[in-house]
Amino acid sequence: MSTPADALFISDLHLTPERPLPVQLFHRFITEVARNAQALYILGDFFEAWVGDDHLTDHFNQDLAEALRTLSTRGVAVFFLPGNRDFLVGADFAKAAGLTLLADPTRIDLFKVPTLLAHGDQFCTDDIAYQTFRAQVRDPTWQQHFLAQPLSQRLAFAAALRDRSEQAKADKKPEIMDVNDMAIRAVLDTFLVKRIIHGHTHRPARHATTVNGQIVERWVLPDWYETGGYLACDARGCRLLSFP
Repeated sequence: MSTPADALFISDLHLTPERPLPVQLFHRFITEVARNAQALYILGDFFEAWVGDDHLTDHFNQDLAEALRTLSTRGVAVFFLPGNRDFLVGADFAKAAGLTLLADPTRIDLFKVPTLLAHGDQFCTDDIAYQTFRAQVRDPTWQQHFLAQPLSQRLAFAAALRDRSEQAKADKKPEIMDVNDMAIRAVLDTFLVKRIIHGHTHRPARHATTVNGQIVERWVLPDWYETGGYLACDARGCRLLSFP
């Protein structure tokens, strides 16, 4: 269990009514673990899909926002960094959930350790087709046109996109869907951090890299398809924990 000094990190829950187990685990995690933390950082793909803040009209999404708001009401700082499934989360959801939105990536001082937070998909540079798509949907003009469409049309687009994504992953070699070492080196040179925390690849682990004679650690967060998991960090360091 977490202690009041912990900062907790989760990602890749992919919450949807069609997959009830992760939803149940998340609500338990809020009441049994996160309520005692100092801060909770959600590093993307919290939702299976988010097509705009007007989707808050859905009761399922309202319940998730309210669950997060219970944390901020208790004094837990909640932060949300978008992923490839929920990059359209905006100010209305942030207000409803009582959280702070973060850019991807964001550099923070985590218990005096300079740390870079990211979703992680930008590091998978060997997947050229995906990076082309990522650049397209992150374009403000594309987003403006997309959000101008009716909600039902956006939901249908997201469903079709998920189907195409699953088929595309089945046709790709696993290694191109993991992070590229040169991409990691590049962000280390740019941000001058001693730790990276990210999700996206669904390959939870701690990786160590030597940079200028110093060990830099990279923590990869787990997905929540079959069980829950999170990273807990305090002044002593970080540790990957399963839940329940």
